[in-house]
Amino acid sequence: MSVVALSELLGASVRDASGAVRGRVREIAVAPQDHPTRIAFLIVKTPDGERALAPASITSAGASVRAGTDASQWERFSPSDGLLLLKRDLLDQQIIDIHGRKVVRVNDVELESTPVNSHLLLNILAVDVGARGAIRRLSKGVVPSFTLRALLEKIPPRVIPWQFVDLLETDPARRVKLKIAYGGLASLHPADIADIVEDLPPAEREAVFETIDEEVAAEALEEIDPDIQVSIVESLDKDRAADIVEEMDPAAAADLLDELDEKQSVEILSEMEPEERREVTHLLEFGEHTAARLMTTAFVAVAETAVVDDAIDALKTFEGSREALATIYLTGPGNKLVGSVALVTIAVSSPAVQLSELSEPYRACAPDTPESEVAALFDKYNLLTLAVTDEHERIAGIITADDVITMLRHRG
Repeated sequence: MSVVALSELLGASVRDASGAVRGRVREIAVAPQDHPTRIAFLIVKTPDGERALAPASITSAGASVRAGTDASQWERFSPSDGLLLLKRDLLDQQIIDIHGRKVVRVNDVELESTPVNSHLLLNILAVDVGARGAIRRLSKGVVPSFTLRALLEKIPPRVIPWQFVDLLETDPARRVKLKIAYGGLASLHPADIADIVEDLPPAEREAVFETIDEEVAAEALEEIDPDIQVSIVESLDKDRAADIVEEMDPAAAADLLDELDEKQSVEILSEMEPEERREVTHLLEFGEHTAARLMTTAFVAVAETAVVDDAIDALKTFEGSREALATIYLTGPGNKLVGSVALVTIAVSSPAVQLSELSEPYRACAPDTPESEVAALFDKYNLLTLAVTDEHERIAGIITADDVITMLRHRG
């Protein structure tokens, strides 16, 4: 038995019995009504259209797929109801336990590959909700596979066994929702919190945010549509709302408070702990459409004297977004920002190499930089992240490309 990741199979070249490449894997399908874990077929994009390649015809599967049959024998793929498509229905989807206590995002899916006679059996083994899956997807096609494997071995896995996951319902907008028994999820330490309640009726949204712990509620609230954010917070009493808001990223909290009625905003601020209140109040001094209001304070920064292994240790404990992993920032005396190193550079470098030797020029802006200028910087330099620095050139936060995309989408 071996384990292969969904992200590894997607896009993999497919060779037929003659050894010729006949197409690439576009999707992987499960027919839950026939078997809850068994892969029914791979959907292969070929010059002659999409084909369904059954595991009974597959002799090996990984970075490339080998079939033991001629391409002419592969059946044409016909879409049908009831299929679970792993890329479409699982990647980046949300899992919530049945008691509403925790929320995590699916970063990848692990498949179990078992040789049987001359072919393979493929089964869903687990969903990856941690940094390993995020880094594997981020690095695909950029970092050599052997180097990526060495990097991933240093990062602890965070997976949910498939037997704990249950299909809840299908939905045209959010094609599959998932649930997991609280006991199984509570034993994990989810890195990502995301939106699971946008499709719920208002009363159920309020119930969720009344019962889940403040940290989980805060991280989930940050991912929700701003209009729904406001309606949820307005439905809570000020003490509960303050407990949640003070756990939010300060910039996200400032954006939310800006959207609330001034009286309610002041009441929530007055109930917050002094340190969190000062940080949010400081951000509220900046205009709504500025860099400070786009940035996240969850980023990876290490001393310029650190080595590659130190950066990997920092990655192991990082619980921010996958997008923020793209760049590791370097700081010098007085916490002044002095450099940056791309994640892919760290992945291909020796453990003892000093990060300052790998440093590249970085781009930064001031907290009061207008959103339009931030977007222009991302466009001009093809940035994945942009540092936000204060008047002393200390890094206050970073803006990620997805933050800019979200901003532009809302503006449109």
